[in-house]
Amino acid sequence: MREGDIVPRDYPSANLVQGLDRAGMRAHLKAIGIIDEEMDRPFVGIVNSWNEMHPGHIHLRDLARAVRRGIQGAGGVPFEFNTVALCDGLTQGHSGMCYVLPSREIIADSIEVVARGHQLDGLVFLGSCDKIVPGMLMALLRLNLPSIMVTGGPMLPGHIDGRDHAIYEIREAVGRFRRGEIDDEQLQEMEDHICPSPGSCSMMGTANTMSCVAETLGLTLPGGSTTHAVFSAKAREGKRAGMRVVELITEGQPPLDIVGDRALENALNVIAAIGGSTNSLLHLPAAANEMGRTMGPEDFERSSRATPRLCDIKPSGEHTLLDLHRAGGIPAVVRELGDQHFNLDTPTVSGRPWREIAAEATNRDRRVIRSADDRHSEPGGVAILRGNLAPAGSVVKSSAVAPDMQRHSGPARVFDSQEEAVQSILDDEIAEGEVIVIRYEGPRGGPGMPEMLAATSVLMGTGLGATTALITDGRFSGATRGPCVGHVSPEAALGGPIGALRDGDWITIDIPGRTIGVDVRDETLAARLAEADEKPPEQTGYLARYCRLVSTVDRGAVLTDGDERDAESFDGKGE
Repeated sequence: MREGDIVPRDYPSANLVQGLDRAGMRAHLKAIGIIDEEMDRPFVGIVNSWNEMHPGHIHLRDLARAVRRGIQGAGGVPFEFNTVALCDGLTQGHSGMCYVLPSREIIADSIEVVARGHQLDGLVFLGSCDKIVPGMLMALLRLNLPSIMVTGGPMLPGHIDGRDHAIYEIREAVGRFRRGEIDDEQLQEMEDHICPSPGSCSMMGTANTMSCVAETLGLTLPGGSTTHAVFSAKAREGKRAGMRVVELITEGQPPLDIVGDRALENALNVIAAIGGSTNSLLHLPAAANEMGRTMGPEDFERSSRATPRLCDIKPSGEHTLLDLHRAGGIPAVVRELGDQHFNLDTPTVSGRPWREIAAEATNRDRRVIRSADDRHSEPGGVAILRGNLAPAGSVVKSSAVAPDMQRHSGPARVFDSQEEAVQSILDDEIAEGEVIVIRYEGPRGGPGMPEMLAATSVLMGTGLGATTALITDGRFSGATRGPCVGHVSPEAALGGPIGALRDGDWITIDIPGRTIGVDVRDETLAARLAEADEKPPEQTGYLARYCRLVSTVDRGAVLTDGDERDAESFDGKGE
């Protein structure tokens, strides 16, 4: 092929196809079926987290076909590639959970490697579950290529005994079974029917919280985060996304033209309004970090105090993601928040600002999405607690805590792993009123900051959640409910005060007062820490590298290289 036969362009893929010396690259592309007429078209990566081992991603191969048709119909050339996708539901209660949060960084890095290595012009991201959507958001903002996200959508709720259920309820049902409250047949029926379709779990867990965040940031088509996996509308959304990303490429509109400080503030406020997962305190700061912004617990606290909580979705309440979708989804939530609590002039990948989208939205069920004037009694969905037990902060999903447990004091029962705590609960060794402490489960100590879902499920299932609190330097599943305080920072493995606790120490949790403390003098805590010889076990492979590089939880548990770039503090006001 002669020089000049290809029309010049400034897309990254020009590095593959432009000029006489790129004949070898063009030959490789022709080996996979690319023809000369396609060499001048935008090369679009379809980042697919499909795998066949869990429901959140089993359907994404079909969704990718819809995206592919949209890209081709708009004149682009699609190239599908995969990234890893772990299921939190399958990693509970064993060492596999140590890999889940660390997988977020692998996801982001692997996408960067392919997108930059193959000089793609734009990307469509397909993901559903807890760490996959955050990892994709990190890559999307880091690469700053014209991009759009298509979240895989929630699964349908399980309908059992005349009402809707979500997956966390079967974990609690195991505790009820042990207590003799339900029989084998009832437990089996729940196991068989609680997950009736593909998709992310039908509750406001981490997966759906972060999907709603992606939509709020303006990175999905309107309504996409709650469109269920089995709906035909999801395939149409995929096709439209494929068409739209080609337009974004030709218009030259990268994500950082859409996502600025005001969009980040919107995300904080929507998390508060929908009662989102506490894991958002890990993932939104990690995404902001890719923009050179520093976001911390104080930003969530500020937003939570100022934003009305409009929704009461499982596990906090009785509504499901299907109820939220039918009520109008995130566009209806934004409409109810209005100018007072949402920056409506922020753009979206649809080409329309949020003001237009919200104006067309309808709240079809005010039981599911309340108005700001009829908000749920307590503000926001999360609370940041500080004190001598958590100098750098801790978090609780306050919307999921019963009024009687908003303030609690009791003696500590200390465990150095989740497994020890679970066994003690199952063996009826925990007394009502105690405060279960699970430590050495943070980003370094866990390692990987495992979820404490096994412990919280058993706590609630055995009935102790009405009287007994739990605190940890680990994290919780988005399915967690009850008086559970996580992200205690600094973690025990870094010498945090939680590492100095002993059985019987008197702990006080005051959610309305935003405090958590232990009735032990500071000098006593310091002396105990000086005497402690507990160290996390040595790791190998990826986890060893992760432990060396991971930052603290209050900074999003992102990986650093010791030479951190300058970052601007996030204030939610400017762009």
